[in-house]
Amino acid sequence: MTPLDPDDPYAGLRNETPTERMDRNWVELLQELRVVQTGVQLLTGFLLTLPFQSRFESLDRYQVTVYVVVLLLAVTAVVLFIAPVGYHRALFRQRSKERLVAAGTAFAKAGMATVGVVVSGGVLLVADVIGGRVAGWVAGGAVATLIVVCWYVLPHRVLRQVLASREG
Repeated sequence: MTPLDPDDPYAGLRNETPTERMDRNWVELLQELRVVQTGVQLLTGFLLTLPFQSRFESLDRYQVTVYVVVLLLAVTAVVLFIAPVGYHRALFRQRSKERLVAAGTAFAKAGMATVGVVVSGGVLLVADVIGGRVAGWVAGGAVATLIVVCWYVLPHRVLRQVLASREG
């Protein structure tokens, strides 16, 4: 019998070994990455085509700077979301699934934060082009706020509730 992990909420509820648990965690992480990878890759591809549009030449220096920053961050997000594959290849058959899951989780979290900035920055740029600087900042800020609330605040609130219910 394997010792129960006090940090594992499923300890004692699932009949799995630590190795099986790591395998399950890896599969769940891959599923999450599949959900975001396609969207991030499509967004990045779209951003890569923008300079070839005739209207791109009318952007002012600020707008071009925002565009370049958003593009570089989108490429960074693609790299972060694909990085776990490189880790998997490097650690394949090395009995290091726990390290693989930890690294993949870190890359996924960094990728999500980066995507949040990309989406907010993209909205800022579009709203700036359509409605002006103030509209860009308001729209970009509103989207950034929504992302922070949905991707960080609400999940962490639920996490605190779950942890508190275990203590009580």
